[in-house]
Amino acid sequence: MNTQSSKVALVTGANRGIGLETGRQLAKLGFTVLLGVRDLARGEAAARGLDGHVEAIAFDVAAPDAAALAAADVERRFGRLDVLINNAAIHYDTGSRALLPNWKVIREAFETNVFGAWRAASAFAPLLKGGGHGRLVNVSSEGGSLASMGAGAPAYSTSKATLNALTCVLAGELRGAGVLVNAVCPGWVATDMGGPGGRPVAQGAAGIVWAATLPGDGPTGGFFRDGKRLPW
Repeated sequence: MNTQSSKVALVTGANRGIGLETGRQLAKLGFTVLLGVRDLARGEAAARGLDGHVEAIAFDVAAPDAAALAAADVERRFGRLDVLINNAAIHYDTGSRALLPNWKVIREAFETNVFGAWRAASAFAPLLKGGGHGRLVNVSSEGGSLASMGAGAPAYSTSKATLNALTCVLAGELRGAGVLVNAVCPGWVATDMGGPGGRPVAQGAAGIVWAATLPGDGPTGGFFRDGKRLPW
């Protein structure tokens, strides 16, 4: 029997790549999946390509009021949210250097990769707590690991490191509400951002889905790839 049939999951940045594949896999598990997208027409086209109950909702995470509007819409239409996956991310700036900063790129990266995820977590926290078993997944990168960080991609790496820190703080604040919060690195995946040569998108998304479907006694406040811990 499908145990996820009444649960609702929202994936941001979900009209293509890892976000879309994560939505596909969650829909196959029986979730009602909401694809958060900037371009609603493209999102609706993407949703039609997936099996199961999949819808697109307008959600540009870089817009300051978008998270609150999306949360109100989800509460009005569904009355719940069981899984929030902060997947939206921009600016893998591999050719940049921190000592020659492009402040426009850096600010844009933080606006989406950190503040967008932060606003979404804050806006949807009441719904995630309401069910007593919420799951919040921040899609991060090993590029944000302080243990291995070096030169290159300064906007992306520092924004992902900050997202990891936010994961720890949110996990602490939500621990008593039954909400598990984890960061997941999908690995180098062959997407528009990752470029050719990476591993299959389905493989990268599977680790995200693992974190989104953890049992009640699963980990929280961790950093994982393929279900295995990564160093912060």
